[in-house]
Amino acid sequence: MTNTPDNSQQPKLLDQVVARLRVKHYSLRTEKSYVDWIKRYIFHHGKRHPKDMGAAEVESFLSHLAVARNVSASTQNQAKSALLFLYKEVLGLDLPWLDNVTQAKTPKRMPVVLTQSEVQALLTRLDGTLWLIASLLYGSGLRVMECLRLRVKDVDLSRREILVREGKGFKDRVTMLPATLVEPIRQHLLKVQSLHHEDLAAGHGEVFMPMALDRKYPGAGNSWAWQYVFPSVKLSVDPLSKKIRRHHADEKTVQRAVKKAANLASIHKLATPHTLRHSFATHLLESGYDIRTVQELLGHSDVSTTMIYTHVLNKGGRGVSSPLDVL
Repeated sequence: MTNTPDNSQQPKLLDQVVARLRVKHYSLRTEKSYVDWIKRYIFHHGKRHPKDMGAAEVESFLSHLAVARNVSASTQNQAKSALLFLYKEVLGLDLPWLDNVTQAKTPKRMPVVLTQSEVQALLTRLDGTLWLIASLLYGSGLRVMECLRLRVKDVDLSRREILVREGKGFKDRVTMLPATLVEPIRQHLLKVQSLHHEDLAAGHGEVFMPMALDRKYPGAGNSWAWQYVFPSVKLSVDPLSKKIRRHHADEKTVQRAVKKAANLASIHKLATPHTLRHSFATHLLESGYDIRTVQELLGHSDVSTTMIYTHVLNKGGRGVSSPLDVL
């Protein structure tokens, strides 16, 4: 008698997706996004299994997003990336049509940049930890999640350097720590350390460790060096380990604070935390710093990405005097 494989013992498709994403070290945010898009794709086609579908179904789903749902090009491309991951990484189907699925054209937009006086006006409407976070975004050119994920060991006050671990594209880089923020950060870390001691006394104090380092270095998650520079105000349950931990501060809190500060400062531009990073790059170029230096500080792989900030330098058509001004 032959034994037939028991399909009930096979992991469900979405569980396989999650497992593969974690093997590839994708972030929890990307994991949630990809799983959501794959579920939408399956439900859009009447719960058919993806292995029974192909290019036509993928194109149909992406067209539905663009036409019926009116999503942006970047959202449509994110959905495409999720489906390509499903077919290539999970189902192992290296089909020729995968790379030929239409890629939505993302419009090239100029970054919103604040003037130095606008940045100053915005920062003066913030205080405490939120002021310190916003000041780092502008003073060091950090992305908001790079700032919130900073660990104590990554901030060198004596050398005035910040080591950004696993930034966009899983790249490390070093950027500057403004001299004016050295003492505020020193005082802030004293408060964070006191909070950490309280957590340890209450039986907590362990922080999330990346890349399974908690198994390689047992107990390191409780050490001061690995604690977040900007911890959350409350303890929460880690969605992966189910342990009670203090995560880093919530980015939405920073986004709301910056938006409110911009309104109070009567700044009529779309000012977000990322606008402060754009302003950092632009103001450095305006000050005459080399574009390669700015590229390195921002962590861009290609200098062409950094070149977008040269639109403020009065080059090209903007460097020409209008004939009306000559009259």
